[in-house]
Amino acid sequence: MEGKLIGNRYEVIQKIGTGGMATVYKAKCILLKRFVAVKVLKPEFTNDEEFVKRFRVEAQAAASLSHPNIVSIYDVGKDDNVHYIVMEYIDGITLKEYIKTNGPLPWKEAVNIAAQICSAMDHAHRNHIIHRDIKPHNIILTKDGIAKVTDFGIARAVDSSTITMVGNTMGSVHYSSPEQARGGFIDEKSDIYSLGIALYEMTTGKVPFDGESPVAVALMQLQEEPKPPAVRNPDIPSGLNDIIMKAIRKDPSQRYQSAAHMLSDLNLVLRQPYADFAEPISYNDSPTIKIGSFSEKIASKSDKQNQNDYWKRENDMKKNSIVEEEENQNEKKKDKLTLWLAVITSIFLVGIFAFISYKLLMPSLFPDENFIVGNYVGKNIEDVRNELKDSGIVVKENRVFDDNYNKNIIIAQSIEPGQPIKRGSMTTLVLDVSDGPEMITIPDLRGADYRVAEGDLKKLGLVVKIQEEFSDKIGKDLVVRTEPEKDQKVRKGETVVIFRSLGPELRTVIVPKLIDLTRDEARRLILDNGLTVGSFFPKDVVSEVAKVVKQEPQAGETVPEGTKVDLYFEDAEANTPQPTVSQRNDFSYTLPLSDPDNYEDKIEVVVEIIPSDTRKPERILNRKINKDMFPVEVRVPVPVNGTTEIIVYYDNVKYLTDLISSP
Repeated sequence: MEGKLIGNRYEVIQKIGTGGMATVYKAKCILLKRFVAVKVLKPEFTNDEEFVKRFRVEAQAAASLSHPNIVSIYDVGKDDNVHYIVMEYIDGITLKEYIKTNGPLPWKEAVNIAAQICSAMDHAHRNHIIHRDIKPHNIILTKDGIAKVTDFGIARAVDSSTITMVGNTMGSVHYSSPEQARGGFIDEKSDIYSLGIALYEMTTGKVPFDGESPVAVALMQLQEEPKPPAVRNPDIPSGLNDIIMKAIRKDPSQRYQSAAHMLSDLNLVLRQPYADFAEPISYNDSPTIKIGSFSEKIASKSDKQNQNDYWKRENDMKKNSIVEEEENQNEKKKDKLTLWLAVITSIFLVGIFAFISYKLLMPSLFPDENFIVGNYVGKNIEDVRNELKDSGIVVKENRVFDDNYNKNIIIAQSIEPGQPIKRGSMTTLVLDVSDGPEMITIPDLRGADYRVAEGDLKKLGLVVKIQEEFSDKIGKDLVVRTEPEKDQKVRKGETVVIFRSLGPELRTVIVPKLIDLTRDEARRLILDNGLTVGSFFPKDVVSEVAKVVKQEPQAGETVPEGTKVDLYFEDAEANTPQPTVSQRNDFSYTLPLSDPDNYEDKIEVVVEIIPSDTRKPERILNRKINKDMFPVEVRVPVPVNGTTEIIVYYDNVKYLTDLISSP
């Protein structure tokens, strides 16, 4: 699949994960130039028309969700026989991997993660979408600690920890609610149960129910009560323990009735860790027990034996109760008066309760038929969302970046203020909500080619300025640093400075005059000026008191730092015949530059000559010259009736040699 172009738009780069029904690839959208995650349905499911239809319909429903804690779905399609979903690409790890790596999380961190998941669930539930498979495997944590819920609205099946009942798919059994285990009705409270199990695992490092097989775990979900998380981890405050235990109650009516209510308690427990969040559980005196089809199918011989034991105990209890009834018959007669008083009191209390219920519920049961849209621009979405929810209005939030509004402030609405909406008509009010200014994180560009770095920053919507500086550690044309520095956040459109390396700075010095100095004096002066001592002439016979009679390079020349200086002493002059210098005439010579693009703005130019009368090299020019000053004229001495050879160096590389003859 790698390298394949899906839908003529998504270029597959590499596989990043696989599941029971699909494989996920990292890809690049060639149209929008961004990375995406592409989930491809496995070939064995492509021929199941009912499965494919459900796959597409539910994926399209999930695509309608827009929430910062939900992985966005961009596209759904089919290419030949490949069914795919294009999603937001998240660079992070799953919550399951995070728990395995770190063990039990600090309780405040666990609450923060759970609150983000709960907020995402609340958004989905208000859009009539139930996840059905909330578990740490489906939660991705970004590098910034943001939790992202994935696989919204897609039924998951076909793996070792998932079971199917009567054509309905249920999630992983460790996180499935009891009603999922028995194949019953599933609603928002099933997701709340799964989140409670995930929060239990975050705080203790373990799930409350575990067994050798999925069936064994499902039985535990149906029959056993979990050990309170505070027993396994004493660091968990009592308030958080109450919230978890309430979320994972067996009876859905005893759990949180909405994700919004659970989110409110999660936010409150951060401020009041030891508050009382537990609510008393009410039981019927004579409950009717229904044995679901799931329980009947998995019942074993041991279960039947337990039932026989149960009825035997019931018969014994009945016999004992008959004896007790006869013994207490007289006492019951005495309690008749008390019973009548209790009945009268109960009737009185029921009447008061009915009156209060009538006053509170009648306005909400029979509201006005039309709702008048208000002006919500400039208000906080949290306040408006609660107001519209209470009024039964369907709201869709469209998150946009905006430089003029703070985050979570409404900047536009699809229906003008004052317009009526018929309640229950499913008319959607679209609110554009600000995410604040779009902030760009500066990437780490150190050591990259400055031209590539410039292009990357421009693609992010930033303005780039190049500034040059010398560097002894970073090679030429590579990025030394940026300003602002890496990982800092800036607004889109702001200026970022790239510092381009010129390589090590080439320093030059002026050669001092060394004539008439002794050997030690000349050596000290050479080193003090940043130069290097070269050779002595004549070799091995220079005395400490001998004086310099000649030096190369000559005094006053500008040379690179560290250049070697050769010294000639008087002994050498006495024993070496000096060449005879004949009369010379100066001629003008033009230094060309035929390939200026290969050089920087300044070129180090060195010109040496070898006259025919002495046959000894002489340097007539050594300096940096601006590139735009070429061609350059130099004066070259030529012996009368002789010649002079010219050698030209640009940036320490020989550029040309030439010969000038005396006319």
